[in-house]
Amino acid sequence: MDRTSLIAELNRRGLRGEALAGPLYKRLAQALTSLIQEGLLKPGTALPGERDLAEALELGRVTVRTAYRELMASGALESRHGSGTFVSSKVERMEQSLWRLSSFSADMRSRGRLPAARILSREVNSPSPEESFLLGLGGDEPVLRLDRLRLADGLPLAIERAVVPVKFLGDDAGGEGSLYDALAANGHRPVRALQRLTAVTLDASYAAMLNVKSGAPALLIERVSRLEDQRVVEYTRSHYRGDAYDFVAELRIGDDL
Repeated sequence: MDRTSLIAELNRRGLRGEALAGPLYKRLAQALTSLIQEGLLKPGTALPGERDLAEALELGRVTVRTAYRELMASGALESRHGSGTFVSSKVERMEQSLWRLSSFSADMRSRGRLPAARILSREVNSPSPEESFLLGLGGDEPVLRLDRLRLADGLPLAIERAVVPVKFLGDDAGGEGSLYDALAANGHRPVRALQRLTAVTLDASYAAMLNVKSGAPALLIERVSRLEDQRVVEYTRSHYRGDAYDFVAELRIGDDL
């Protein structure tokens, strides 16, 4: 979002309505926070200077300065010496259990975050030879192949490719919403999975979608999920931001030691 779009959006949302409570700097801080959470203000975005924004919004410079300072204190904004004020590029790290099988949506909701998905591509087609092998399918059994950008509170966290046999999805093969919810609704909820984690770096296209630098570290997670009867129901290949996740597992000493 450039300067012109930012000012237009702040004016559209209004800061002086009679129904709004609290001082002006609080209203401005809340409006900027909403734009960040909605993903309209991306991490690393430069904000207008205090005087520039104050004049454009017809506010006092102290109002803008106080709003900026409040957002810096909360970690939403950061000041770079000699460069100005930016949307913080820091991401609050999250611990992700390696022994609990859950969907991205359910995991984010359990943390009090708002999950979202931006569909990058979606197709129903014949499986590739690798997909046929992993899913235990014949070459004529169609699969839903779904590429999505996964977000929490508007922040992009992962790029996910999910491949699911259409026979397990029924009328929910459109790929909207949580795939695990759709599978459960059709009586095909995954109950166990095997995951493989690999450290990788992001190419330019993936890095741009995740708002990080090209070559930034990431975790490639490949998951094969099964039903109670051991049939494979899902194969996913996901790239998670390396600066956002800590994956943890509980270890116990073996009986033979």
